[in-house]
Amino acid sequence: MRQVLFLSGKGGTGKTSLAAAFAVLSENRILADCDVDAANFHLLLDPHVIDTGAFVGAKEAIRDASLCTQCGRCRQVCRFNAVLENFEIDPYLCEGCGACVTACPANAITLEPRVSGQWFNAKTDWGLLASAELLPGEETSGLLVMQVKRNMQALAEPLDVDLAIVDGSPGIGCPVIASVSGVNVVILVTEPTLSGMHDLERILGVVNHFQLPSYLVINKADLSADLTMKLEKFASDNSLPVLGNIPYDPAVPARLLEGRSVAEDKESPAGAAMRSIFSNFMEAVSDL
Repeated sequence: MRQVLFLSGKGGTGKTSLAAAFAVLSENRILADCDVDAANFHLLLDPHVIDTGAFVGAKEAIRDASLCTQCGRCRQVCRFNAVLENFEIDPYLCEGCGACVTACPANAITLEPRVSGQWFNAKTDWGLLASAELLPGEETSGLLVMQVKRNMQALAEPLDVDLAIVDGSPGIGCPVIASVSGVNVVILVTEPTLSGMHDLERILGVVNHFQLPSYLVINKADLSADLTMKLEKFASDNSLPVLGNIPYDPAVPARLLEGRSVAEDKESPAGAAMRSIFSNFMEAVSDL
């Protein structure tokens, strides 16, 4: 199974819209949304959840009041101010580091698993979808991304799937690093703005670190001809093939409001560009 990962250095570049277009245009595929902090792939796919489960990715300190002598050692060593004046432990401040467990002379504190999120497997018109949602304040996004990818692999195994379409997170943080694991090729999506150019450099640095083949798509390319030319020159200078440019098109938000991909719209210039980009991509990776 060949895995293609969609990434962008910043949010709002159209990464998920392009991933949804690939989902519509491809055959024998499986889908995954690795943006566990703000999953939105499902908004364009009308999924029906077929399986779900809790994700335990962190631990929290639990105090046994019957054993606690209120000596205060836990409060002295806690760097997160999670131990309150009455020696109760605030679960929202506790980072699960275990310092209080080590310091407690009465063994009154233990580390217990904590539910950090929820994963979902769903059925869509365009294939099975693995996704997840991290609970607010939790910091185990990378681990939850790996759970999504394991779910995707499990869903794909009995189906003999050819292509996995993975929508990644914006930025260069932990969920992006976890998303890169196991993929064959990356499509970077940017826009002709100064922030788009800056963040493209950062995400390309991450992808190059992992020595993955990558391609570029410039969205809303006609909004600034000068910046688009600079992006194309940057791509040329960095041996980053450009699959194509997508024009600004009011049909895109209109289709998004309908929960559809613009690739389904035969009258849309952006939809036509996405279909061309998909064709260019399939031809470019035919030997991978």
